[in-house]
Amino acid sequence: MNIFVLMKRTFDTEEKILINNGKIEESGAEFIINPYDEYAIEEAIILREQHGGEVTVVTVGEEETEKELRTALAMGVDKAVLIKSDELDVIDQFTVSMILAAYLKNQEYDMIIGGNVTVDGGSGQVGPSVAEILDIPQVTTITNLEINDMKATIVRDVEGNEEIVEVSLPVLVTAQQGLNEPRYPSLPGIMKAKKKPLVKLELDDLNLDVDDIEAKSETVEVFLPSAKQAGKVLEGENQTQVKELISLLISEAKVI
Repeated sequence: MNIFVLMKRTFDTEEKILINNGKIEESGAEFIINPYDEYAIEEAIILREQHGGEVTVVTVGEEETEKELRTALAMGVDKAVLIKSDELDVIDQFTVSMILAAYLKNQEYDMIIGGNVTVDGGSGQVGPSVAEILDIPQVTTITNLEINDMKATIVRDVEGNEEIVEVSLPVLVTAQQGLNEPRYPSLPGIMKAKKKPLVKLELDDLNLDVDDIEAKSETVEVFLPSAKQAGKVLEGENQTQVKELISLLISEAKVI
């Protein structure tokens, strides 16, 4: 099987993020592979182990993204592709989808796997958009995947329930939490990753005109959530507490 994984470099949400003049301060931030994309990488490696073939991870980003691509290679991916976005002033989901689709349309693939969402943007638009541009089936939020005779039997999460879908390859799927448990890069894997191919492409290599992939959305403001106020502890008899609670819900919370 020829499998491509869509990956994004994201902020580590476990670390402190600073905002300066309405923008996230990147100089002191820690970056990681988007956690949902780790599920996608792991699933691609599992499929290769079961059916043979090759796994290629591809991302759109700047030079610094090479670090996360090397991590994917250390996990067991065969090849990595960095499509450089340095010449673009603004990037949104439309831009990324167009770039990825332009690359993939010239590749031979049986399956494309991405994360369900990214932990920074959370739109969940890129995977489905790429599938739409390539005119192939898509199945999102998958929690189980089996391949047999070039058909995929997929279990997907539908808000607390499950849906079973059967689809012919090629197909694009997006990974939900619970699909698998991503492996950690081993020391031998880290050493092998240094020798694995990492291809860097410019937009010109994909025959893309910057004007054709111009962002369709604009970030107006970035801000931290409001600090939570301390809760109130009601005391006294139950009846007294109920009366006070109702009064607070009316006068302070204004929810009734």
